[in-house]
Amino acid sequence: MVNKPKVSKGVYNKDVVLCETTNRGVSMRCAKTLMAGSVPFTSCWSTIPFYKRWAYNGAKQLCTISINRGEYSKARRAIDELEERDYRRLMLNLI
Repeated sequence: MVNKPKVSKGVYNKDVVLCETTNRGVSMRCAKTLMAGSVPFTSCWSTIPFYKRWAYNGAKQLCTISINRGEYSKARRAIDELEERDYRRLMLNLI
């Protein structure tokens, strides 16, 4: 009987949230910037419940961009290249 290979229990295979935004244009420019920097990411749009929209200034949808934890520094360097008006509209999560 062959034993199964053990999977590392480190945090390197985990996805973490890089940033969130309610603006579709900012999310598209952020995605283009991450692609230009060769950073793998996932983008997920979710609906904001009606009673929580006051926290997001009435926005109906929220875009969450997630990355691999090992790529965080590379992704932050790519995000820092965004224009100031786009950078202010991102809600960045620090790790």
